Order: sequence, then C-alpha cells, then structure tokens
Amino acid sequence: MDVSVNLWVLTIVGLAALIAVDFFIGRKPHDVSIKEAGIWTVVWIALAGLFGLGLLVFGGGQPAGEFFAGFITEKSLSVDNLFVFVLIMAKFAVPSQYQQRVLLVGVLIALVLRAIFIAAGAAILASFAWVFYLFGAFLIWTAWKLIQEARADEEDEEYEENKLLKAAERRFGVADRYHGTKLWIQQNGKRVMTPMLVVMLAIGTTDVLFALDSIPAIFGLTQDPYIVFTANAFALMGLRQLYFLIGGLLKKLVHLSYGLSVILGFIGVKLVLHALHESGVHVPEISIPVSLGVICAVLIVTTITSLAASRKQAAAEAAQTRTEGAPKDSIEA
Repeated sequence: MDVSVNLWVLTIVGLAALIAVDFFIGRKPHDVSIKEAGIWTVVWIALAGLFGLGLLVFGGGQPAGEFFAGFITEKSLSVDNLFVFVLIMAKFAVPSQYQQRVLLVGVLIALVLRAIFIAAGAAILASFAWVFYLFGAFLIWTAWKLIQEARADEEDEEYEENKLLKAAERRFGVADRYHGTKLWIQQNGKRVMTPMLVVMLAIGTTDVLFALDSIPAIFGLTQDPYIVFTANAFALMGLRQLYFLIGGLLKKLVHLSYGLSVILGFIGVKLVLHALHESGVHVPEISIPVSLGVICAVLIVTTITSLAASRKQAAAEAAQTRTEGAPKDSIEA
C-alpha cells in the first residue's frame, strides 16, 4: 500500500487527538466502573472497525484484510499482557483510583517504543529477506515456550522488576508512598520519583518484552509499516479499558496461552513459507483470508473451552468444599 507522508502525518495527528480525548476524559482519578470500561472498549473497537473500512474503501481488500488480521492478533496478544499488568499493579500496590492513569501513560510509553521497533523491523526486512526465516523460527519457538509455561501453571508467579527500572530507582530514588498523580516530589531536599512514575515505567518497558513476539507476528501477516503501526496503535489504545472490563475474567481464560501458541506457531509457519517463496522455492503461501479465519477460529474455540473448563473447576471446588464441610457440621450437631 502506497502511503504518502501527508497520510502518515494525518494518521499520527488523528491518533494523538484520540489519545488526548481519552486523557481529558480520564484526567480525574477515579475507580473505573464496568459500564464505563465497556462503553469505551466498544468505542475503541468501533474506531478500529471504521479505520479498517476506510482502508477497504480507499485501499482495497488486501490492506483491509491485513489490518483486521493484524488488529485481532495484536488484541489477543495484548490480553496476555493484562496478566502481567495485574501482577505489576499488585506488586506496587497501586490504589484503584490511580490505575487508569497508570495504564494510560504506560500504554502511551509502550506505543512510542513499539513505533521505534516497527520502524527498525521494516528497515531490516526491506534490506535482508532472510530475516523472515529468523522471525518465523522465533515465533515457533515462542509458541512452544507458551505451551511449556501453560503446562507449568505457576500459581505463585510474581512480577520482577527489569534491570533498567532498578537502575532508575537507584539513580533517582523512590518516595515511600503515592502523592496523588505526581511523578516527582522533593524529599529531604532531593528530587525523587514517586511510585506512580515507577509503575508507569514498569508498564511501558514491560510491554517492550511482549513486542518481541507481537511485532514479528504482525509482520508475518503484513509487511506494510503503515498497517503494522495502525493495528498496534488501535490494539494498544483500547488496552486500558479492556483491563478493567475483563480483569475479573482473566483467571477464567485458562486456555488462552494454548490459543496464543497456536496463533504464533501458525504465523511462524506462514513466515517460513513466505521466506521460502521469496527465495524461489515453489511452496504454497497462506492467504490473508485464511489467516484471518484461523486466528478468529482459534480465539473462539479457546474462549469456549476456557469458560467451560473454568465452570467445571468451580463446580468441582464447590463439591469438594461441601464434602469437607459435612463431617464438621455433623460433629458440631
């Protein structure tokens, strides 16, 4: 898709305006209700849908299909990010009324960092076609790693601060408590970071690790930097509302890692086939409609089996509780 400089500028300005509106609406710290989160989740998904339809009208079916496939993939991968965001919020004991501000700024940091990743990835792919093999192999390895982690089922998982964050804390120091939404304060004559700034940096920099698999994944669906960037932007910008909307459902998505591993493995194979095709080997390539269908089917099946497994587990736990409580009740009687 041939994208002019003017369209790039217009798109970035439009996204910046949407972020500004989102920031203005959520500028006052408050507890986000399910209703509010639901409304804004629908709004962001509708905006992504309208953008995709715009691509369909002005760019054709190919760019639109690539955008929707990329958006759905990035959105599903971002749900996995929410598990870590929950751990970060618990680690830093973020008050509930400040969580929406933390997520807004943290996601904004992540969006800027991802834009840098996308620009670098596009430049590398344009110069070195063999990188497709590397991306494909990496995604297949990541898919296998996800399955291994899902089987491990670590209940006591905790968030560990990365080295960059620890270095910043040692360099500037951190206040002992939250000071509203302030990021810096004067303490004992020294300017130090507040926990609010630390947790924002934790959210933003942690997302870079997730970008290591999500960026190659979307490049497996499209090599158009414009579509890669916009799909990432729309997926990330609705992440804050999604956090509050499905926060209680995250533990019920017990098969999510398996579904994501299938998607990443599928895209990894697609990338390898594309690399072979580019090298002159006559192999079939997976089309965008097929990719979109597989991604949607995997997510639907994963959601259904996850909810069914969660209900079955809840029923088993309830039955076990009743069984364990029966002797106690008899003795008391």
